[in-house]
Amino acid sequence: MTETTEERPDPIRVMVVDDHPMWRDAVARDLAESGFEVVATAGDGDQAVRRAKAATPDVLVLDLNLPAKPGVQVCKEVVAANPALRVLVLSASGEHADVLEAVKSGATGYLLKSASTEELRDAVRRTAVGDPVFTPGLAGLVLGEYRRLASEPAPAPDTGEPKAPRLTDRETEVLRLVAKGLSYKQIAERLVISHRTVQNHVQNTLGKLQLHNRVELVRYAIERGLDDE
Repeated sequence: MTETTEERPDPIRVMVVDDHPMWRDAVARDLAESGFEVVATAGDGDQAVRRAKAATPDVLVLDLNLPAKPGVQVCKEVVAANPALRVLVLSASGEHADVLEAVKSGATGYLLKSASTEELRDAVRRTAVGDPVFTPGLAGLVLGEYRRLASEPAPAPDTGEPKAPRLTDRETEVLRLVAKGLSYKQIAERLVISHRTVQNHVQNTLGKLQLHNRVELVRYAIERGLDDE
């Protein structure tokens, strides 16, 4: 049986970042009423970075259009400070450039503000366990960008780099399915293992390959043709 977010013993800790107070408060209230623990809110980019480091949320619900510091920069900084933090962008913009920039900055998902409250709740739950969550139509865009990036020459590694570490057969199998665009839940069902086990394999693979996020991991896999196997 696969694990689900409902099996978490503690409520998901969420922080909401938006420069519009009424919207920010409404989202925070809806999430709190749905059983999430809203640990902080912020109205600008600098405040968001400071409070995210202090409050250590599981999921950061982040608007891109922020004063003081743009949302993509906030995303980069908070993920660099805490790689376990998941970022769900909640934006009014569906522009492809905004979506791709957010994902490259470390966002796990991207939801438009036109989404329903139930869609937002589900997105936060899925984001908390590492599943990529996108407004319909955007997932294909992101996977296409992964493929485009993979066709470009990779940056030259630092000198003196040892051979790439060996992955186990199971880690390679999970990596192949990640490259095909499957969510962690779908991978767990395909391999008949738990959701948590999939997460562990991905984290181990990131560590072995010295990669930082799912974007880099998918690029690594596609460069090696794993998505075509």
